Amino acid sequence: MIVISIIIILVSVALPQYQKTIMHTRETILSYDLNTMRKLIDEYAADKGKLPQSLDDLVTAGYMRDVPKDPITDNKDWNIVTGDDPYSTEGGTGVTDVHSSSSEVSTAGTPYSEW
Repeated sequence: MIVISIIIILVSVALPQYQKTIMHTRETILSYDLNTMRKLIDEYAADKGKLPQSLDDLVTAGYMRDVPKDPITDNKDWNIVTGDDPYSTEGGTGVTDVHSSSSEVSTAGTPYSEW
């Protein structure tokens, strides 16, 4: 009985720290993925002379192997921001930014959708 009590106490102390570490890891991956995709959007626009129409254009053109999963939602459901294409002579539009589609709030207090 004493051994079980000690194990329960140890687990109750370790579990919150484990969950905090997992959340920090997901936030780090989200930040890295967003920065990488934004950089690749800029590189695509500079190379092709136009903005991509979707994240799949980056994959098709060989800039990414695959669209990454959002580590918070665990899906490939990114919020795409489209806008005027400054490279287009016809006034076209394209992907200008990408955000997480999660409605959750980060450990810093900001919504993931604003990252």
